[in-house]
Amino acid sequence: MKIAVVGGGISGLGAAWLISKDPDHEVVLFEREEYLGGHTRTHKVTLDGRAFNVDLGFTAYNDENYPLFKRLLDELGVASQPVHVGISVQDARSGIDYNTTSFSSLMARPRNLLDQKFLKMLSEVKRFDNQAPHILEMEGAGPTIGEYVREQQYSPMFIDNHLVPMVSALWLTSPQQVLNLPGKYLIRFLRSHKMLQARKQPEWRTVVDGSARYVEEMRKGWKVAERLNTPVLRIARDEDAVRITTKNGEESFDQVILACHSDQALKLLSDASEMETKILGAMSYQTCEAILHTDARLLPAKKRAWAAWNAHIPAKPATACTMSFCMNILQKLDAPEPIILTLNRSNEIDTSKIITRASWQHPVFTRESIDAQNQRVKINGQRRTWFSGAYWRYGFHEDGLRTAISVAKALGVEWHHH
Repeated sequence: MKIAVVGGGISGLGAAWLISKDPDHEVVLFEREEYLGGHTRTHKVTLDGRAFNVDLGFTAYNDENYPLFKRLLDELGVASQPVHVGISVQDARSGIDYNTTSFSSLMARPRNLLDQKFLKMLSEVKRFDNQAPHILEMEGAGPTIGEYVREQQYSPMFIDNHLVPMVSALWLTSPQQVLNLPGKYLIRFLRSHKMLQARKQPEWRTVVDGSARYVEEMRKGWKVAERLNTPVLRIARDEDAVRITTKNGEESFDQVILACHSDQALKLLSDASEMETKILGAMSYQTCEAILHTDARLLPAKKRAWAAWNAHIPAKPATACTMSFCMNILQKLDAPEPIILTLNRSNEIDTSKIITRASWQHPVFTRESIDAQNQRVKINGQRRTWFSGAYWRYGFHEDGLRTAISVAKALGVEWHHH
């Protein structure tokens, strides 16, 4: 079979890599950018004459929650290393800052120990971790997470300084979007990712020398026709073929795997069915601007409060919480100054310290989009068309790979253990 894969992120790479192992299939991969990897993008930074490979998108994973990705790295022989992922929170409104890495950093400001609201928040974190899973036993759709914490009378400090920054850090969403998340969806995610237990956190890992290493290894010797810098303009399906139009003209395939975002997939289908329009149209995205720089002012003022992930709650209420990743900690870079990846806080960075920029699209999870996720079976595999992408689950790397493997399996290609 001649199979087209549209999109060179983890969902497209996973599908192309696996299906191309089968000699009965011919795989052509279309990617509009000049590189493969999608949200896996590693940038070379030179400081004081030394080079560092720094990740701009996907960085860290853990063995427990990324079993397929771990298996992929093992099979490709790509090295990884354990890293310490802690989170610091700076609140420009209350002036509070704390770091969850260790007790001494939690008390980056000794006055936190004397702050009744802060101590109450710590006890509420424990209470939430123990009680929130009860949401999963409720009948029907259940409350949003905002409704739940208000009903259970959690303090504003717990909501604004713990819950919102933690979830914002995961999905890069505004406080309002966090509170509108369906409670069951969020708690199921936090529980499966062991984020509701303070003690036994999973061990996080990063790919040695940048996550683009695994993309390089996947491409070594694979039998995939790569079409980089080749945006797909339209896709039309008829009885006997899928016709794909690019700047180079039209080409026919037996099957197409749309491994781009749901909104992009819908735009490309010139003959989308009512069901495809309804399901793919229920998922929206938001743009996240990522800037790599060396402006240490975006990290907490005290160096011992620095963490791998640093959340910043702006002074203006209802403004989105922003994140700065300290890549020295996150990728174990022995760099002479901090290399920082900051999301959505560009106007505060000293422009002379900016290294490079990237722009990412992330799915926004709402009642409607989660409902649409559950209807994938209605459109997947219909009319020679398959949908692969992290947006079908939680939006993470593992989710993209999982859907890619399921599409390959449906096309008759199993991933056998070596």
